[in-house]
Amino acid sequence: MDVADLLTSAGINISVCVVAFSLYSVLRKQPSNACVYFTRRYISEPIRHDDPFSLHRFVPSAGWIMQAWRATDEEILEAGGIDAVVFMRIVVLSIRIFIIAAVICVFLVLPVNYYGKDMEHKNFRFESIDVFTIGNVEEGSKWLWAHCLALYIITCAVCVLLYLEYKSITKMRLAHITGSHPNPSHFTVLVRGIPWSQDHSYSKSVESFFSTYYPDTYVDHQMIYRPSTVHKLKKDAKKMYRILRPVETEYVRGDKPCYLCGGTAHTFKLLQNGEDSIRSQTSIDELHPTQIEKECPAAFVFFKNRYAAVVAAQVLQSSNPMLWVTQLAPEPHDVYWSNLGIPYKQVWVRKIVVLLIALAFVFVFLFPVTFVQGLTHPHVLTRWFPQIKEVLKLQFLNRLVTGYLPSVILILFLYTVPPIMMLLSRIEGNVSRSDRKRSACIKVLYFTIWNVFFVNVLSGSFINQMSIFSQIKELPMMLAKQVPTQATFFTTYVLSSGWASLAFELIQLFALICNILRRFILRSKKEPTNIALTFPHHTEIPRLLLFGLLGFTLSILAPIILPFLLVYFFLAFLVYRNQILHVYVTKYESAGQFWPIVHNATIFSLVLTQVIAVAVLAMKKSPMASGCTIPLIIISLLFNEYCRKRFSQVFKRNPAQVLIEMDRRDEQWGKEEGIYNRLRSEYCQLAYISRDLTISKDFSVAGPNRQSSTDHNSPQGVNENSLKQGTHHIKLQK
Repeated sequence: MDVADLLTSAGINISVCVVAFSLYSVLRKQPSNACVYFTRRYISEPIRHDDPFSLHRFVPSAGWIMQAWRATDEEILEAGGIDAVVFMRIVVLSIRIFIIAAVICVFLVLPVNYYGKDMEHKNFRFESIDVFTIGNVEEGSKWLWAHCLALYIITCAVCVLLYLEYKSITKMRLAHITGSHPNPSHFTVLVRGIPWSQDHSYSKSVESFFSTYYPDTYVDHQMIYRPSTVHKLKKDAKKMYRILRPVETEYVRGDKPCYLCGGTAHTFKLLQNGEDSIRSQTSIDELHPTQIEKECPAAFVFFKNRYAAVVAAQVLQSSNPMLWVTQLAPEPHDVYWSNLGIPYKQVWVRKIVVLLIALAFVFVFLFPVTFVQGLTHPHVLTRWFPQIKEVLKLQFLNRLVTGYLPSVILILFLYTVPPIMMLLSRIEGNVSRSDRKRSACIKVLYFTIWNVFFVNVLSGSFINQMSIFSQIKELPMMLAKQVPTQATFFTTYVLSSGWASLAFELIQLFALICNILRRFILRSKKEPTNIALTFPHHTEIPRLLLFGLLGFTLSILAPIILPFLLVYFFLAFLVYRNQILHVYVTKYESAGQFWPIVHNATIFSLVLTQVIAVAVLAMKKSPMASGCTIPLIIISLLFNEYCRKRFSQVFKRNPAQVLIEMDRRDEQWGKEEGIYNRLRSEYCQLAYISRDLTISKDFSVAGPNRQSSTDHNSPQGVNENSLKQGTHHIKLQK
């Protein structure tokens, strides 16, 4: 591929982005699309659809870009919580790293690569991409020291920036724990593997066990019941809600009488404001006279203070590790109720089965990746499809088929990966939604790194790809030979998977189509339900980390990718901030648990880059430069070990010192009694019927009296205040 082919691919993606961004700026102004582009506000307050026709609504504008750019970390925190701030920190970290890498490599390494051989260069447009790679440098050239120097600068910059971010996010996590309102999960332990007894129920077993061994700190417990009973009640409640909701929304703002009971229409506010009464009247213990038969061998156990709960969660409760298994409970909103009933003895079997299924999926996915890689080589393509030989003689079509089409096809195949990995994470038996999403994130990350990077680099026949397992010692040399040759494919992949994917993320194509079908095809007048989407960390974090891996490995081998990568990260900064502020709803919080994944993946990418650099410099007959690169590997591994010892434990366990201080503070302020009264109702399965039915209450905590500016690009009647979820008492660490 030459520079003209690369520019053709870039031009196509730039056109897609410009059209999508312009279309988005128009679509977001239409009141009928408020449920697509202003979901957070849509579920928190009614939106008027009687906006008069205005030409301004059909003129593209960049107002949303300025709004996203000016948004502060405090606004991101208020809208999306700690996880949203951490995600944006990942994007900002990537920008900082690759600005440094781009400056060093474009102005130092790229000229060395371009003039590495004594040759006559063509017109720039017709130059092959290979002349910009390290493969164009003469063997034994003294200029190879420039690559070694650049790698030293990049490594130092990455370690410093990673340390500062890890330290800052750790402080933010601790501030979230200490500064937030009393969290029921801090007082609650999830117990699984409760032994069966013929003499009494699971509930009596739990009460007897914890009353005996934790007599001073045990408060109460809440049993987990089979999902079938609760699901039936929830389904019936939703039917009743759909019947009563139109009546409530019609009269809730006035004082018109209710002709059913003689009262005012405010009687129907119980559907929105009666969550506490629902909790008090729907104890699961009263669901069925045969409740003992419906109990699961799992329960939430409540303790008097946080420290007692942490101790109970971390110690081994029984001589049989498969019985009385304890862990800190997830937050009430975070509980994945359908998995709580899985017997603990099945969990390890499920994990093994999921691992085998994931490996089989990776094996099957080799076939489409091999096919895609063949499309990048015209001679392979003509051998597979002889009938298109004449078509490929046309220069533009040849560039399109071999330069742009392969990456697009690979992206289409990769879209099937996140849903499958999310399903596998559900089968694993994770007890919280955040754990399920984090597990899916790790699986997608491993899958994409292997299939997009390693399989494409080690391209060839299927048998050749399998042979690397028998030649593991030769892997560094194989990577050193192949990575520079794949620079073209990876650059076009960044353009198509990066730039174009951001455009489609912004425009929310699936939700937009569903909204158009509902409003203009089906002519439905009912307001949409279940439109609240949580941020897709399991798809976006692996994409960011994959592009980081490509940027690291190609920074000194083929620096031409870095400008395109930087454009992607800058666009990601704007698009994701906009989506967090307006579209995605925070239903649960993991308090930054995704950051260790990012740190470890970044260190892996850095070490892999250094290993490849050692092999490349050795192949280029520069043993001194190759040897001087080896200490970087040791330094990076030692740095990672230090961060693991210094910071990572805070993400696994809550510090006892912090918890004890919080317990003493609650005791001084007299909050203990109120906390005890909340615990059982917070973890009641039926309580989440009311939470689902009154979801708008969860996103209007900030109150109606707060003042802020109005987004002029928003549909009429939409107030920016409803973006606010509530105040997190956290001081961000800059």
